[in-house]
This record gives sequence, structure tokens and C-alpha cells, in this order.
Amino acid sequence: MRRLQRGVTASLGGVLVLLLALPIVALVFSATAEGLQRGASHPMFVPALALSLRTTVVSLALTLVMGTPLAWWLSRGETRTARVVEWVVNLPILIPPAVIGVALLVTFGRSGAVGELLARLDITVPFSAAAVVLAQLIVSAPFYVQAAANAFRSVDRDTLIVAESLGASPWSAFARIAIPIARPGLVVGATLAWARALGEFGATLLFAGNMTERTQTMPLAIFSALESDVQLSVVFSLIFVAIGAALFGALRLLWGRS
Repeated sequence: MRRLQRGVTASLGGVLVLLLALPIVALVFSATAEGLQRGASHPMFVPALALSLRTTVVSLALTLVMGTPLAWWLSRGETRTARVVEWVVNLPILIPPAVIGVALLVTFGRSGAVGELLARLDITVPFSAAAVVLAQLIVSAPFYVQAAANAFRSVDRDTLIVAESLGASPWSAFARIAIPIARPGLVVGATLAWARALGEFGATLLFAGNMTERTQTMPLAIFSALESDVQLSVVFSLIFVAIGAALFGALRLLWGRS
């Protein structure tokens, strides 16, 4: 019976692995060396890739700065307010990105509540690089906050109390004890948030637009290429996957060494 259960489990898991790997394998074998060279030298490629890297670095930095203290508070809080805040933070995970893009446009557009105030200061957010960062931040930050809060919950309260009784300030106890203990979860959360920001499409398209060298990220460049040249979109996709895999591997390597 156990052998049967193991066989069924392995079979179902193997099917899932196959479904996950097959599209990537097909993408690899559908590109040629000539196509890769043509894609890398295309006028859309370098600006879109550079914008994606710049904006995702900024959005990730903002996520870490604002999300880490929020995750710590959520991990310590057991009140109804904390549960409501956690629900609000996780809501963007459940909402389609296109809906988030519309909500951002309604909020920060010139006729929006915040946009009207910014317009008086001669500040325009929609269809700008700032809009790209804001869209990436909203769709990706919940992944980090959720992972970080779960990691912080593994920090023993008594350990912090002992540290503070020995003269450590609450900030010092947090930085020297809580952060190192929760670091694996924080790194995983940051990696997930960065990957989600890098692949963001729907909210960016509606809120920031698809303007070359201004708001066109790599996912939007792939979409634009697909409308006119399917092979070019395949090449863009493959290069994007390779760069993402390389950066992800570098993050995991740094995490392992630390």
C-alpha cells in the first residue's frame, strides 16, 4: 500500500515538474543563435532591460525599508488591528494586476484624490518611471511582507527579553538577534518580491503605459514584439529567462555564503 502511495505521489509530482519545465525547454529549442544575436541588438531590448533592472532595484529597496518593520510588527501583533492590516497587505496578491493598475490610475490620475493634490504641485505620476516603480512595489511587496512576518514569528520573545535585560536597546536586539535568525526567510521573501516585480505586466501597462525608453519594461517589450514578430518575442523571452535565472542564482549563492 505504501509503495502504491509513493508511486502515485511520484507520478503526480513528475507530471507537475514536466508541466513546469516543458514550456521553458520548448522556449530554449525554439530560438537560434542568429535569433538571439538579433534580439540582443534590437533597439527595444537594452532600454527595456535597463529600465526593468533599475525600477525593480528601487521597488525592492523600498519594499525592504518599509516592509521589514511592518512584517516585524505583524509577527508580534495579535490584535484585531494587526489581522486587518495583514489582510490589507495580502490583498494585492488576490487582486488581478489589471485591477491594481486601474486602481492606481484612479488614485494618482489628475482627477484622482491624490493625483489632484500632486497636480497642484506640478507632479505627474501616471505614465512615468515613478509609475512603473509604484506598480511594481504594490504587486510585489506583499510577497516579502508575508514571508518576512512568518520568518520573524520564529524569533523567540524570551531571547529578545534576555538581550534587553542585558542592556541591549530594542533596536539593537532587533538588528543583532531577530534579523540574523529570520534572515533565510527574509532572503526568500526578497527574492520572491524581486521576481514578482521583474515580471510585472498588467498594472504597469495600465498605469505607466508602454512607452519605449520611458516606461517599457521587459515584459512590455515582449508584448510589443509579439504583436509584430513572434520570433523576436521568443528571443526576448529566452534572454529574459536567462538573465532572471542568473540573478536568482547569484542571490542564492550570496545567501549560501552568508
